[in-house]
Amino acid sequence: MPSRPLYPSSAAAAAKAIADWGRPAGDITHLVVSTSSGAQMPGIDVRVASLLGLRPTVRRTMIYFQACTGGAGALRVAKDAAENNRGARVLAVCADVLSAMAFHAPDEARPEGPAAHAIFGDGAGAVVVGADPRAADERPVFQMVSASQATIPGTELLVTGDFGAAGVEYNLATPEVPVLVAENIEGVLAAAVAPLGLASGGWNSLFWVVHPGSHLIMNSYEKVLRLEPGKLAISRRVLTEYGNMIGPTVIFVLDEVVRRRRLDGEGEGKGCEWGLLVGLGPGFTAEVIVLRACK
Repeated sequence: MPSRPLYPSSAAAAAKAIADWGRPAGDITHLVVSTSSGAQMPGIDVRVASLLGLRPTVRRTMIYFQACTGGAGALRVAKDAAENNRGARVLAVCADVLSAMAFHAPDEARPEGPAAHAIFGDGAGAVVVGADPRAADERPVFQMVSASQATIPGTELLVTGDFGAAGVEYNLATPEVPVLVAENIEGVLAAAVAPLGLASGGWNSLFWVVHPGSHLIMNSYEKVLRLEPGKLAISRRVLTEYGNMIGPTVIFVLDEVVRRRRLDGEGEGKGCEWGLLVGLGPGFTAEVIVLRACK
Protein backbone atom coordinates (compact mmCIF):
# COMPACT_ATOMS: atom_id res chain seq x y z
CA MET A 1 0.00 0.00 0.00
CA PRO A 2 1.24 3.51 -0.68
CA SER A 3 1.81 5.92 2.15
CA ARG A 4 -1.07 8.38 2.53
CA PRO A 5 1.28 11.43 2.35
CA LEU A 6 1.97 10.46 -1.27
CA TYR A 7 -1.45 11.74 -2.32
CA PRO A 8 -1.24 15.38 -1.14
CA SER A 9 2.49 15.72 -1.82
CA SER A 10 2.14 14.39 -5.38
CA ALA A 11 -0.86 16.61 -6.07
CA ALA A 12 0.85 19.68 -4.57
CA ALA A 13 3.98 19.20 -6.69
CA ALA A 14 1.86 18.62 -9.80
CA ALA A 15 -0.28 21.69 -9.11
CA LYS A 16 2.86 23.83 -8.84
CA ALA A 17 4.17 22.47 -12.15
CA ILE A 18 0.85 23.21 -13.85
CA ALA A 19 0.79 26.74 -12.39
CA ASP A 20 4.33 27.38 -13.67
CA TRP A 21 3.24 26.04 -17.06
CA GLY A 22 0.41 28.58 -17.13
CA ARG A 23 -2.38 26.59 -18.72
CA PRO A 24 -5.46 24.86 -17.22
CA ALA A 25 -5.10 21.42 -15.65
CA GLY A 26 -7.75 20.19 -18.08
CA ASP A 27 -5.26 20.63 -20.93
CA ILE A 28 -3.13 17.77 -19.56
CA THR A 29 -3.60 14.78 -21.87
CA HIS A 30 -1.30 12.23 -20.22
CA LEU A 31 -0.23 11.52 -16.64
CA VAL A 32 2.90 9.57 -15.69
CA VAL A 33 3.37 8.84 -11.98
CA SER A 34 6.46 7.19 -10.50
CA THR A 35 6.92 5.98 -6.92
CA SER A 36 8.91 3.41 -4.98
CA SER A 37 6.99 3.88 -1.75
CA GLY A 38 4.26 1.28 -2.20
CA ALA A 39 1.70 -0.11 -4.62
CA GLN A 40 -2.03 -0.58 -4.87
CA MET A 41 -4.85 -0.98 -7.40
CA PRO A 42 -5.96 1.43 -8.67
CA GLY A 43 -2.68 3.31 -8.46
CA ILE A 44 -2.09 6.69 -6.88
CA ASP A 45 -2.33 8.15 -10.39
CA VAL A 46 -6.12 7.86 -10.13
CA ARG A 47 -6.19 9.79 -6.86
CA VAL A 48 -3.74 12.42 -8.14
CA ALA A 49 -5.81 12.93 -11.31
CA SER A 50 -8.90 13.44 -9.16
CA LEU A 51 -7.22 15.90 -6.78
CA LEU A 52 -5.91 17.95 -9.73
CA GLY A 53 -9.21 17.95 -11.60
CA LEU A 54 -7.74 16.31 -14.70
CA ARG A 55 -10.15 15.12 -17.37
CA PRO A 56 -11.56 11.58 -17.04
CA THR A 57 -9.99 10.86 -20.44
CA VAL A 58 -6.43 11.58 -19.28
CA ARG A 59 -4.17 8.66 -20.23
CA ARG A 60 -2.38 7.36 -17.14
CA THR A 61 0.85 5.38 -16.72
CA MET A 62 2.19 4.13 -13.36
CA ILE A 63 5.89 3.36 -12.80
CA TYR A 64 6.77 1.41 -9.66
CA PHE A 65 10.00 0.69 -7.78
CA GLN A 66 12.61 2.31 -9.98
CA ALA A 67 14.08 3.99 -6.88
CA CYS A 68 16.78 6.55 -7.74
CA THR A 69 16.01 6.36 -11.47
CA GLY A 70 12.30 7.00 -10.90
CA GLY A 71 12.41 10.69 -11.79
CA ALA A 72 14.55 10.29 -14.90
CA GLY A 73 12.50 7.27 -15.98
CA ALA A 74 9.25 9.22 -15.64
CA LEU A 75 10.68 12.00 -17.83
CA ARG A 76 11.78 9.45 -20.45
CA VAL A 77 8.27 7.93 -20.59
CA ALA A 78 6.73 11.42 -20.72
CA LYS A 79 9.02 12.36 -23.61
CA ASP A 80 7.96 9.26 -25.57
CA ALA A 81 4.27 9.99 -24.96
CA ALA A 82 4.61 13.64 -25.99
CA GLU A 83 6.49 12.87 -29.19
CA ASN A 84 4.10 10.13 -30.26
CA ASN A 85 0.82 11.97 -29.62
CA ARG A 86 0.38 15.22 -31.50
CA GLY A 87 -0.52 18.11 -29.21
CA ALA A 88 -0.01 16.02 -26.06
CA ARG A 89 0.83 17.64 -22.75
CA VAL A 90 2.23 15.09 -20.33
CA LEU A 91 2.39 15.64 -16.58
CA ALA A 92 5.26 13.61 -15.08
CA VAL A 93 5.01 13.23 -11.30
CA CYS A 94 7.45 11.48 -8.96
CA ALA A 95 6.95 11.12 -5.21
CA ASP A 96 8.51 9.05 -2.45
CA VAL A 97 8.18 8.82 1.32
CA LEU A 98 11.32 7.22 2.74
CA SER A 99 11.26 8.35 6.35
CA ALA A 100 8.61 5.78 7.29
CA MET A 101 8.80 3.25 4.46
CA ALA A 102 12.53 2.50 4.50
CA PHE A 103 13.39 2.86 8.18
CA HIS A 104 13.81 -0.32 10.21
CA ALA A 105 15.33 -1.29 13.52
CA PRO A 106 19.09 -2.02 13.45
CA ASP A 107 19.96 -5.37 11.89
CA GLU A 108 23.25 -7.08 12.74
CA ALA A 109 23.32 -8.60 9.26
CA ARG A 110 23.20 -5.10 7.75
CA PRO A 111 25.37 -2.84 9.92
CA GLU A 112 25.36 -0.11 7.26
CA GLY A 113 21.58 0.30 7.62
CA PRO A 114 21.30 3.24 10.08
CA ALA A 115 24.01 5.26 8.36
CA ALA A 116 22.48 4.64 4.94
CA HIS A 117 18.99 5.60 6.10
CA ALA A 118 20.35 8.85 7.50
CA ILE A 119 20.76 10.27 3.99
CA PHE A 120 17.14 9.62 2.95
CA GLY A 121 14.31 12.14 2.84
CA ASP A 122 10.76 12.60 1.54
CA GLY A 123 9.80 14.58 -1.55
CA ALA A 124 7.65 15.05 -4.63
CA GLY A 125 8.34 16.77 -7.93
CA ALA A 126 6.56 17.26 -11.25
CA VAL A 127 7.27 18.49 -14.79
CA VAL A 128 5.01 19.28 -17.75
CA VAL A 129 6.35 17.85 -21.03
CA GLY A 130 5.29 18.57 -24.62
CA ALA A 131 6.77 18.24 -28.09
CA ASP A 132 5.32 21.23 -29.97
CA PRO A 133 5.43 24.40 -27.84
CA ARG A 134 2.97 27.16 -28.62
CA ALA A 135 4.95 30.40 -28.71
CA ALA A 136 1.99 32.45 -27.52
CA ASP A 137 1.54 30.86 -24.10
CA GLU A 138 4.36 28.36 -23.47
CA ARG A 139 8.02 28.91 -22.69
CA PRO A 140 9.97 25.66 -22.74
CA VAL A 141 13.00 25.62 -20.48
CA PHE A 142 14.83 22.58 -21.87
CA GLN A 143 14.55 20.31 -24.87
CA MET A 144 14.97 16.62 -24.08
CA VAL A 145 16.95 15.72 -27.19
CA SER A 146 17.47 12.05 -26.40
CA ALA A 147 16.83 9.58 -23.60
CA SER A 148 18.65 6.30 -23.01
CA GLN A 149 18.83 3.55 -20.43
CA ALA A 150 21.74 1.20 -19.77
CA THR A 151 22.06 -1.65 -17.28
CA ILE A 152 25.52 -2.74 -16.15
CA PRO A 153 25.75 -6.55 -16.51
CA GLY A 154 26.12 -8.62 -13.37
CA THR A 155 24.92 -5.93 -10.96
CA GLU A 156 21.33 -7.04 -10.42
CA LEU A 157 21.87 -7.89 -6.75
CA LEU A 158 23.85 -4.83 -5.67
CA VAL A 159 20.99 -2.38 -5.09
CA THR A 160 17.67 -4.11 -4.42
CA GLY A 161 14.34 -3.71 -2.69
CA ASP A 162 12.01 -6.47 -1.55
CA PHE A 163 8.71 -6.72 0.28
CA GLY A 164 9.19 -8.30 3.70
CA ALA A 165 7.40 -8.53 7.02
CA ALA A 166 8.38 -4.94 7.82
CA GLY A 167 7.41 -3.53 4.41
CA VAL A 168 9.89 -2.60 1.69
CA GLU A 169 13.40 -3.63 2.70
CA TYR A 170 16.31 -2.09 0.79
CA ASN A 171 19.75 -3.54 0.23
CA LEU A 172 21.88 -0.55 -0.70
CA ALA A 173 25.29 -2.18 -1.25
CA THR A 174 26.65 1.11 0.09
CA PRO A 175 30.45 0.59 -0.27
CA GLU A 176 30.23 -0.91 -3.76
CA VAL A 177 28.11 1.75 -5.47
CA PRO A 178 30.69 4.60 -5.68
CA VAL A 179 33.21 2.11 -7.09
CA LEU A 180 30.66 0.91 -9.63
CA VAL A 181 29.98 4.49 -10.67
CA ALA A 182 33.70 5.22 -11.06
CA GLU A 183 34.23 2.17 -13.23
CA ASN A 184 31.26 2.63 -15.57
CA ILE A 185 29.87 6.16 -15.69
CA GLU A 186 32.12 7.61 -18.39
CA GLY A 187 31.41 4.76 -20.81
CA VAL A 188 27.65 5.04 -20.22
CA LEU A 189 27.65 8.80 -20.79
CA ALA A 190 29.90 8.55 -23.87
CA ALA A 191 27.47 6.07 -25.44
CA ALA A 192 24.54 8.39 -24.69
CA VAL A 193 26.06 11.46 -26.35
CA ALA A 194 27.83 9.74 -29.27
CA PRO A 195 24.78 9.63 -31.61
CA LEU A 196 24.46 13.41 -31.25
CA GLY A 197 28.02 14.12 -32.27
CA LEU A 198 28.94 15.62 -28.91
CA ALA A 199 32.57 15.22 -27.91
CA SER A 200 32.59 12.61 -25.16
CA GLY A 201 35.67 14.16 -23.55
CA GLY A 202 34.26 17.64 -23.17
CA TRP A 203 32.30 17.02 -19.98
CA ASN A 204 33.07 20.47 -18.57
CA SER A 205 31.34 22.15 -21.52
CA LEU A 206 28.00 20.73 -20.35
CA PHE A 207 25.65 21.72 -17.55
CA TRP A 208 24.74 18.89 -15.16
CA VAL A 209 21.45 17.71 -13.63
CA VAL A 210 22.59 14.69 -11.61
CA HIS A 211 20.74 12.60 -9.07
CA PRO A 212 23.23 12.90 -6.18
CA GLY A 213 22.71 9.58 -4.37
CA SER A 214 25.46 10.38 -1.89
CA HIS A 215 28.49 12.65 -1.62
CA LEU A 216 30.73 9.64 -2.31
CA ILE A 217 28.94 9.08 -5.60
CA MET A 218 29.39 12.75 -6.48
CA ASN A 219 33.10 12.36 -5.74
CA SER A 220 33.24 9.48 -8.21
CA TYR A 221 31.62 11.60 -10.94
CA GLU A 222 34.04 14.46 -10.38
CA LYS A 223 37.16 12.32 -10.30
CA VAL A 224 36.46 10.09 -13.29
CA LEU A 225 34.98 12.81 -15.52
CA ARG A 226 37.53 15.39 -14.35
CA LEU A 227 34.78 17.88 -13.68
CA GLU A 228 35.61 21.43 -12.63
CA PRO A 229 34.73 22.50 -9.07
CA GLY A 230 31.12 23.57 -8.88
CA LYS A 231 29.77 21.50 -11.79
CA LEU A 232 27.82 19.32 -9.35
CA ALA A 233 27.29 21.99 -6.71
CA ILE A 234 23.51 22.04 -7.18
CA SER A 235 23.24 18.26 -6.78
CA ARG A 236 25.31 18.47 -3.60
CA ARG A 237 23.18 21.29 -2.25
CA VAL A 238 19.93 19.40 -2.87
CA LEU A 239 21.35 16.31 -1.15
CA THR A 240 22.49 18.37 1.84
CA GLU A 241 19.23 20.26 2.26
CA TYR A 242 16.66 17.57 1.41
CA GLY A 243 18.46 14.23 1.55
CA ASN A 244 18.19 11.49 -1.04
CA MET A 245 14.46 11.39 -1.82
CA ILE A 246 15.25 8.66 -4.39
CA GLY A 247 12.94 9.25 -7.39
CA PRO A 248 12.07 12.95 -6.99
CA THR A 249 15.60 14.07 -6.15
CA VAL A 250 16.66 14.68 -9.75
CA ILE A 251 13.55 16.82 -10.30
CA PHE A 252 14.58 18.96 -7.31
CA VAL A 253 18.00 19.35 -8.93
CA LEU A 254 16.37 20.23 -12.27
CA ASP A 255 14.19 22.86 -10.60
CA GLU A 256 17.21 24.44 -8.88
CA VAL A 257 19.18 24.45 -12.15
CA VAL A 258 16.29 26.30 -13.83
CA ARG A 259 16.08 28.81 -10.95
CA ARG A 260 19.83 29.47 -11.00
CA ARG A 261 19.89 29.94 -14.77
CA ARG A 262 17.08 32.47 -14.57
CA LEU A 263 18.72 34.40 -11.74
CA ASP A 264 22.12 34.42 -13.42
CA GLY A 265 20.79 35.16 -16.89
CA GLU A 266 22.59 32.10 -18.25
CA GLY A 267 21.92 31.33 -21.88
CA GLU A 268 21.09 34.90 -22.80
CA GLY A 269 22.85 35.72 -26.05
CA LYS A 270 24.76 32.43 -25.99
CA GLY A 271 22.73 30.40 -28.46
CA CYS A 272 22.18 26.82 -27.27
CA GLU A 273 23.87 24.93 -24.44
CA TRP A 274 23.99 21.19 -23.87
CA GLY A 275 23.56 19.34 -20.61
CA LEU A 276 23.02 15.89 -19.11
CA LEU A 277 20.34 14.68 -16.71
CA VAL A 278 21.52 11.47 -15.05
CA GLY A 279 19.92 9.04 -12.61
CA LEU A 280 21.52 5.85 -11.28
CA GLY A 281 19.51 3.13 -9.58
CA PRO A 282 18.74 -0.54 -9.05
CA GLY A 283 19.78 -2.95 -11.69
CA PHE A 284 22.45 -1.31 -11.64
CA THR A 285 20.84 1.00 -14.19
CA ALA A 286 21.67 4.43 -15.60
CA GLU A 287 19.04 6.73 -17.09
CA VAL A 288 20.59 9.50 -19.21
CA ILE A 289 18.69 12.38 -20.85
CA VAL A 290 20.57 14.79 -23.11
CA LEU A 291 19.22 18.31 -22.64
CA ARG A 292 19.52 21.42 -24.76
CA ALA A 293 18.77 24.91 -23.49
CA CYS A 294 18.40 27.73 -25.96
CA LYS A 295 18.24 31.44 -25.19
